[in-house]
Amino acid sequence: MTAIVLLSGGQDSATCLAIATKKYKNIHCLSFNYGQRHKIEIESAKKLAELANASFQLIDVRFMAELSNSAMIHSNEQITEKEGELPSTFVPGRNALFLTLAAMVAHQLNSKIIFTGVCQTDFSGYPDCRDIFIQSQMKTLNLAMDTDIEIVTPLMHLTKAETVLKMQELGHLDWYKSTHTCYEGAQPACGTCPACKLRLKGFAEAGVNDPIKYR
Repeated sequence: MTAIVLLSGGQDSATCLAIATKKYKNIHCLSFNYGQRHKIEIESAKKLAELANASFQLIDVRFMAELSNSAMIHSNEQITEKEGELPSTFVPGRNALFLTLAAMVAHQLNSKIIFTGVCQTDFSGYPDCRDIFIQSQMKTLNLAMDTDIEIVTPLMHLTKAETVLKMQELGHLDWYKSTHTCYEGAQPACGTCPACKLRLKGFAEAGVNDPIKYR
């Protein structure tokens, strides 16, 4: 059976892909072009799919830019995180849409498994990264499509440090060289945006050197 992996090109999705390859021989990776300011991550996703000997599909959903003023999409919006507020990088409906599209692809490929790297332990305040949302979305999709697709979230309760150590255990730490996390889309990574800070913190706590370069 083919397993679907949502692959952004970041650290978490790369780890999720590594986990999937240990369980499934046939992997189909899905990435989305939603006009993200760090769309360089799409190239990272392609490289990761190649490393995993997986098929790759890019879905164009750039219409999302018309429906959101998120700083994740619009570079003129400032990246901010304020206590008690959603981060300015939150894209409303993004994961709900991505999982719906993934379920459509899964139905087409006769797949029953969708892997996604969402995590509610070390997350950025995004409500659509919580387990309660994933369980609800899975139930909704199966009702809508009269199927029994399972959405697998192996990183849901792991810290970023534990994710790094998991990748080390899987023997694929080298894959992290091909990942991109920086919200600014910078190479070398900026090291100061919320995504970079969270990534650096995870590697430091794991006692592992991050293989990507920072400014």
